[in-house]
Amino acid sequence: MGQPVREYLLTLCVTVAVTYLLTGPVRKFAIAVGAMPAIRARDVHREPTPRLGGIAMFGGLCAGLLVADHLQSLNGVFELSNEPRALLSGAALIWLVGVLDDKFEIDALIKLGAQMISAGVMVMQGLTILWIPVPFIGTVALTQWQGNLLTVALVVITINAVNFVDGLDGLAAGMVCIASCAFFLYAYRIWFGYGIEAAAPATLFAAILMGMCLGFLPHNMHPARIFMGDSGSMLIGLVLAAGAISITGQVDPDAMALFAGGERNATHAMLPVFIPLLLPLTIIAIPMADLILAIVRRTWNGQSPFAADRGHLHHRLLELGHSHSRAVLIMYFWSGLIAFGAVAYSVHSTSMWIVLAIAALSAVGLILLLLPRFTPRTPRWAEFLVPPRYRHSARRAEAAAEAAAREATAIEPAPARPVVAGVSGVNGATAVGARSRFPDRRKAESTR
Repeated sequence: MGQPVREYLLTLCVTVAVTYLLTGPVRKFAIAVGAMPAIRARDVHREPTPRLGGIAMFGGLCAGLLVADHLQSLNGVFELSNEPRALLSGAALIWLVGVLDDKFEIDALIKLGAQMISAGVMVMQGLTILWIPVPFIGTVALTQWQGNLLTVALVVITINAVNFVDGLDGLAAGMVCIASCAFFLYAYRIWFGYGIEAAAPATLFAAILMGMCLGFLPHNMHPARIFMGDSGSMLIGLVLAAGAISITGQVDPDAMALFAGGERNATHAMLPVFIPLLLPLTIIAIPMADLILAIVRRTWNGQSPFAADRGHLHHRLLELGHSHSRAVLIMYFWSGLIAFGAVAYSVHSTSMWIVLAIAALSAVGLILLLLPRFTPRTPRWAEFLVPPRYRHSARRAEAAAEAAAREATAIEPAPARPVVAGVSGVNGATAVGARSRFPDRRKAESTR
């Protein structure tokens, strides 16, 4: 087992290195070709930032597949299965459409059609769902048309879920990296734990997807120097969907029954995989929740489901008062809790400790969500352990400065100014005086 682990690690490192090294030149290329759209009302960044980061991520995907094809243990994936070629074909098509969208802003319906065609390309080459494991019932075989339609639907839903969550620096890449890490652990356990070679392609896809995200994250963390754009978000969404489809629709639960003690127990052990078939809940639960809420919100308001707005989950976190970095970390926390919790439950589904640990961590997550609502009171003996803004001396100095500013404003006479017809009063948009025109800029930004 040591040899495959080293080869997976080598594939991961090559993918990370290629993606990381390509991102710098891609950024210069994006600036040169003008792939820097103007800032929109729903954006949270303040300066035009180049896109086309998906070019570097696609380069990392190709490098990872190329290296794996020349390794002793992973070469069998390409010889026994056509799924890696199917993934590369669909990824190349969706990546090309994403690059054109990052530069020319393609219509949403055209992108939807391209996503369906990319999924169809993978289906034609064998990457499709053959059966569905249903808990406590067994394996339900699908007809060819049922499997193809379900595969296309899952690919389109996953791509758009990842695309919707790509709204903050480092958010989409980090969440997909967390999900792919948990998925890799589960797929690796099925392959080498149960000896089922049909899980090998999904394990390879998860390792390469981790490398793509890890290589791009240093350039995309706040403040981001480059965005992945639709060329990157649709690409990683397709790779994530391909892994879920491969391990769910290709791995036969009857083979696992030899090791799990019966067909029902085998199906129950596959819980973290067949749930992603419904609406990838355990793999990308947060993006899927954001996607569903966005569709309901826009439809309720009489808008198109593809209309952009500032109502996503990450926008709500900013409105609560969280900083950019804290909002991203909170989304990371919930994604990791759901993904790794599902994997842990699949290993020991009868253990009550796992359920209690998930419940306790969920409570911690809820407390993190409420942090902006209160200012913690730190004991004097522990002030050196906390940031300066939570210390008594800093709060007293801040309060004194605010009182002095209010007193100076109250006693300072307002400067004389001519009366102009049609100009609003002191509370209007043209008010002048000793105070700044933007007394609380942060709050003004969060309510747009």
